[in-house]
Amino acid sequence: MKTVQLPDGEKVPALGIGTWMMGERPAARKDETESVRLGVELGMKLVDTAEMYGEGACESFLGEALAGLRDKVFLVSKVYPHNASRAGVIAACERSLKRLNTDRLDLYLLHWRGGVPLAETIIGFEHLKSQGKIRHWGVSNFDTDDMNELYETPGGEGCVTNQVLYNLTRRGPEWDLLPWLQQHEMPVMAYSPIEQGRIKTAGALAGIAAKHGAKPFQVALAWALRDPGNIVIPKASRPEHMRENAAARDIKLDADDLAALDAAFPPPSRRRSLEML
Repeated sequence: MKTVQLPDGEKVPALGIGTWMMGERPAARKDETESVRLGVELGMKLVDTAEMYGEGACESFLGEALAGLRDKVFLVSKVYPHNASRAGVIAACERSLKRLNTDRLDLYLLHWRGGVPLAETIIGFEHLKSQGKIRHWGVSNFDTDDMNELYETPGGEGCVTNQVLYNLTRRGPEWDLLPWLQQHEMPVMAYSPIEQGRIKTAGALAGIAAKHGAKPFQVALAWALRDPGNIVIPKASRPEHMRENAAARDIKLDADDLAALDAAFPPPSRRRSLEML
């Protein structure tokens, strides 16, 4: 099982489970529950959610879907920027814990930059850590200048990851953000690693998939997993798709594969502002 090391040395699964828009459709609940539980059984034990997802509906769904599995899971949630004041982040965390039916989060992220000073959010995060309500904290959708500001803020070095939009069609972070994270020995967490299913599968992806006896989306996941500092969190609402995601761990892309993907999905030639979904 491939793992990624956090700055404090703890190892987490490199391939986890994203849950955006899960728990919002009653007709899909059975498949989604089976999919999440299967993913955990297959070793994809990092599960990511947020209070924003369905305004808490996704967290409530996971509170039920992970019944009996909580101690096997590295559970991640995110706080809205407008809830990220010193007192607000504590209250928001308590609400998330209740919905998730757990006494702690393994990782709590600031979902994106807002108007609250980072110093306030950090104080709130550190209080939650001292109370055992969260084990680690980090950020999401932070560009390089945001990370520099975070590290210049007292306590900012306590951040353990930055969750950003990163996939074959969104390679902007490679210009300066990923090097910054690597320099600070901080893993990136890549969300929407197959661009919500919109990545162009014809051409290079299809050819490489045929070579490896795989599907194009599996190759896209294998590409996102190629770096030892990458955590990747695709969503799969159906068990069969979860199995396909898990199998992407076994695909070993060679230099020719990577060159073909670079030609089809070129790396950035200049700095780009961080994109979000």
